[in-house]
Amino acid sequence: MQRKRIIKVKDKTFAVSISERTLKSQIKRIADQINRDYEGKVPVFLAVLNGSFIFAADLLREIDLPLEIDFVKLSSYEGTSSTGNVREFIGLNVDITGRPVIILEDIVDTGITMAHMLEILKRQNPESIDICTLLLKPSKLQAKLDIRYCCKEIPDDFVVGYGLDYDGFGRNTKDIYTLIK
Repeated sequence: MQRKRIIKVKDKTFAVSISERTLKSQIKRIADQINRDYEGKVPVFLAVLNGSFIFAADLLREIDLPLEIDFVKLSSYEGTSSTGNVREFIGLNVDITGRPVIILEDIVDTGITMAHMLEILKRQNPESIDICTLLLKPSKLQAKLDIRYCCKEIPDDFVVGYGLDYDGFGRNTKDIYTLIK
């Protein structure tokens, strides 16, 4: 069965921009790097809900280290743009004191949400904190972030699929789609 090249999500139309094959290849590349960088350690992965759940699942299946995973929920999006206001929904349930932490994010856009999350996590005194994102929009960054692991940089376009959504819809595709303007 052939996948659709163009999809409609609510009132918007999107076209394939990143294939599942490309995503899986980049995730494998990042997992191999994490396996090397964290050899001999037991990292805590923090997946940012809701968008990172598919990325987190695929990445962690490629990690060959003992690890823990927890989920946090922070959000600054409404519709197709960042509001700039971070709302915290679900907190941290694992003690990260003295532990290496890897944040798993679906997309880093302005970086405001990530900067807020880093502030919260640093108060817990982890050994280290690294950011691992599926997608990065370098042209949109407003916060100074050290993003150690990035699967793919993209232009300043609105995307859905592979966990990313438009008003809660469109997360369930295997490819990533870009908004057709």
